[in-house]
Amino acid sequence: MEFAELIKTPRVDNVVLHRPFYPAVEGTLCLTGHHLILSSRQDNTEELWLLHSNIDAIDKRFVGPLGTIIIKCKDFRIIQLDIPGMEECLNIASSIEALSTLDSITLMYPFFYRPMFDVIEDGWHSFLPEQEFELYSSATSEWRLSYVNKEFAVCPSYPPIVIVPRAVDDEALRKVAAFRHGGRFPVLSYYHKKNGMVIMRSGQPLTGTNGRRCKEDEKLINATLRAGKRGYIIDTRPLNVAQQARAKGGGFEQEAHYPQWRRIHKSIERYHILQESLVKLVEACNDQTHNMDRWLSKLEASNWLTHIKEILTTACLVAQCLDREGASILIHGTEGTDSTLQVTSLAQIILEPRSRTIRGFEALIEREWLQAGHPFQQRCAQSAYCNSRQKWESPVFLLFLDCVWQILRQFPCSFEFNENFLITLFEHAYASQFGTFLGNNESERCKLKLQQKTMSLWSWVNRPSELSKFTNPLFEANNLVIWPSVAPQSLQLWEGIFLRWNRSSRYLDEAYEEMVNIIEYNRALQAKVNILRRQLAELETEDGTQESP
Repeated sequence: MEFAELIKTPRVDNVVLHRPFYPAVEGTLCLTGHHLILSSRQDNTEELWLLHSNIDAIDKRFVGPLGTIIIKCKDFRIIQLDIPGMEECLNIASSIEALSTLDSITLMYPFFYRPMFDVIEDGWHSFLPEQEFELYSSATSEWRLSYVNKEFAVCPSYPPIVIVPRAVDDEALRKVAAFRHGGRFPVLSYYHKKNGMVIMRSGQPLTGTNGRRCKEDEKLINATLRAGKRGYIIDTRPLNVAQQARAKGGGFEQEAHYPQWRRIHKSIERYHILQESLVKLVEACNDQTHNMDRWLSKLEASNWLTHIKEILTTACLVAQCLDREGASILIHGTEGTDSTLQVTSLAQIILEPRSRTIRGFEALIEREWLQAGHPFQQRCAQSAYCNSRQKWESPVFLLFLDCVWQILRQFPCSFEFNENFLITLFEHAYASQFGTFLGNNESERCKLKLQQKTMSLWSWVNRPSELSKFTNPLFEANNLVIWPSVAPQSLQLWEGIFLRWNRSSRYLDEAYEEMVNIIEYNRALQAKVNILRRQLAELETEDGTQESP
């Protein structure tokens, strides 16, 4: 297919652009295969370059010969274009709708993007499973790398290499995979060096109504327990949902077959419930006519902060069982690709200082989201504005980033990265020139040959010129476990995401710059103090030498 077939009117003059916090700009609108571009001959006006993949929905209005297109973006921006001529307006709208809903992944911009920067690091090879395993292998010999899924034959949503107990061979893993939803047998998610306890994740067991069991599954899970120790199975579904799953062939671990494990059910929502929550929240944030009561009522009705609380509470429970009770954990819901990954990731941020650094957080995203099979292509296909609802869209990753921001806000000195880094990850998950978030799992990315045909987001982010934008000036390495408050009073609306297009951040930006200047000035003064102390010590030593006979 040629993009030209979809572009009925490639260029229109005298188009007026309206967007938040900028004066209206008149210029020429151009459509390419991947971008909507508006450029003006006026001095000091910024061009608009908008990826078609960032467009969630469009509305059209006509007043006489003037047509208006309102573009609603996946990053929650709303842009208005006033286009002279009804035919031109209809053609532009039709082209945008077609180009923003391309079926084929290989027609998306990452396959056509060529970087304008020097590639210092190949991000596709920055966080390989072998490298991550090396961090654990020095502390324990009880785990091994397994290549049982080398051809994605055992589990299509797992990577080719996984970390499993050394005591369990590959043949047993195949039998366990047949007993777990989607073949997602229990694998290592995190090893706690402080006490040797672990977090594992998997899909639900396929016990069904007959109470089917799998001896190899029981052996695998028990292989992670120390003598005399109990473990916890955290099921992210309420008990009634887990029980209903048995009728469809799913289910949960029977206590009779897993006597050393205590099962705890938590209630983390998923799928359309989260999508509806996001739609309600964005709608409330965009309505500027609310009085206080109506705003608070709409915020509460969205249930967004309730979802945040549920996820953070479960992550804190996992961290507490691991760190304070010295118990190993197995986490799963139904598939093990959504709420499971939210909990395993957040527990690591609470427990592991490395996950709070920039590279450590990138490794976490790579390991616990991309390689672990979170279906980004499905979940992030649409955002808050699209009218045609599919059942697999859900802001699971955005909720995770919001939870990280809540912890960052409570511990502003414990994270090497800043809020801007989290916002950037959100934007690229929904629309990007990089191939990192394309596809639903490693198997799909392999078939698409993303490593050969697209650029990794990490190749761009980890360049020194970009890293400086994402670095938290308040950061001081903290090797302790951090315990966030999950009390309702402690959780706030993430304004940097949900209100950034509704009110100017100018004064916040100025305050941030002033803070950075103060911190740099303080560091310079501290360096001077250290030099003067050394000089004073040297003078005192010289005086002591001269006074001695």
